[in-house]
Amino acid sequence: MRKLDLDVLEMIVAVADAGSFARAAEALHRSPSAVSMQIKAIEDVLGKPLFVRDTRNVALTDDGRTLADYGRQLLAMREEAWSAIMRPEIRGRVTIGVPDDYASSLLPSALRKFAAAHPRVEIRVIGMPSHALVPLLRDNTLDLACITKSRGVSGEFLRYEPVDWVAGRGGTAVWKERPLPIAVFPQGSAARATAIHALQRAGIRYRMSYESPSLLGLISMVHAGLAVAPLARCSVPEQMTVLGEADGLPELPPLEVILARSAQSSRPPCDFLAEQLLADLKT
Repeated sequence: MRKLDLDVLEMIVAVADAGSFARAAEALHRSPSAVSMQIKAIEDVLGKPLFVRDTRNVALTDDGRTLADYGRQLLAMREEAWSAIMRPEIRGRVTIGVPDDYASSLLPSALRKFAAAHPRVEIRVIGMPSHALVPLLRDNTLDLACITKSRGVSGEFLRYEPVDWVAGRGGTAVWKERPLPIAVFPQGSAARATAIHALQRAGIRYRMSYESPSLLGLISMVHAGLAVAPLARCSVPEQMTVLGEADGLPELPPLEVILARSAQSSRPPCDFLAEQLLADLKT
């Protein structure tokens, strides 16, 4: 093989970034089996593996990491070239708000593509819980916000994000304790509200073991085996155990993620970033 198609490189990068064929397929709007078969075909042609697979996740080999790094550079150049020809050069600043549990998983790919295509636009990210970002939209401190939908807040639908009960691996089965120790975001969190409502409806006694606006704080408590936490699936680390009805915990409804805009966001930098976010995240 003397050359690699950019669509092939995009697929390799998507799997590398997502850590699984299923999540990459969702981002590429393909079926997981199609993505898996295409990657296998590439590996057969190259004569070497690009990914190490296990039952849940995939990880890059050294060759895969090299190819993914080149792929990111070439894809960024493609975006930049397209933007240079098809769009006028734009300058300015966009301020976007996003809660912790979405920041590390949903935004990086879209922000990287946007920065490559519009290098003269400064992006500022403010990380706060969804309910705390709403007032910042209303007073125009933010231009855009990728948040969980709540009453009185409008925006364009992006996706339904599943919510899972999670626990640390190993140690005691903390989810069997009653009252159930839970680690949750502060009052106003949609994940917190739905989890507590589900526990009450199921008649499961619980206690607030830990409360924090920080995703890292909740994860630390869960890793220590001191609590279980209701987390958006996109933010669940690989080393955690996902629990469900078989473990005695109630099913949790998904969160509706929207892209909301302030009254003063009608300008090209905001429009183009909103377009990129919708293209990457809308399902």
